[in-house]
Amino acid sequence: MTRYAVLLRGVNVGSHNKVPMRWLREAAEAAGYPDVATYVQSGNLLLSSADKPAALARKINELIRDGCGCDVDVMVRSRAQLAAAVRANPFPEHADEPKLLHVVFLTAAPPVAKVRALDPDEFSPERFAIRGTEIYTWHPNGFGRSKLATVAWPKRLGVAGTDRNWRTVTTLLEMLGG
Repeated sequence: MTRYAVLLRGVNVGSHNKVPMRWLREAAEAAGYPDVATYVQSGNLLLSSADKPAALARKINELIRDGCGCDVDVMVRSRAQLAAAVRANPFPEHADEPKLLHVVFLTAAPPVAKVRALDPDEFSPERFAIRGTEIYTWHPNGFGRSKLATVAWPKRLGVAGTDRNWRTVTTLLEMLGG
């Protein structure tokens, strides 16, 4: 069994895609997943599974769709993948301001041509870097006023993703045992 962080996109924001974390924990346990936990209300589920990430994402999506009527994007990272994402942080000098440093976890690596078409200075002084299936973003003037925070990455890159601040990323890694 592998320990996973299952990250849901766009749940419990406003009145849309309501997925109560207590319900999610209980539903995952009822589906047979061991070591189930959640973290905050923004769709962070931890569990163990013998499934590969793509199969697990599909099963969790179906579980939520059948139980809550929401069709949400699901990103799955193993403990090793999450640890690698933390190590790959291209902005380590900003790790001490975890609300301003974010990671967008993508469903797949974006096409190289779409990545090359991005202008790294478009959001200056904000910065972003794409590393495999993660986009790292730095918001020096705050996330709430950030132009970079409003980028529709799925439209620009052709892959879905979900954003977590650095504190959430590192807490999830700790909760996974790393």
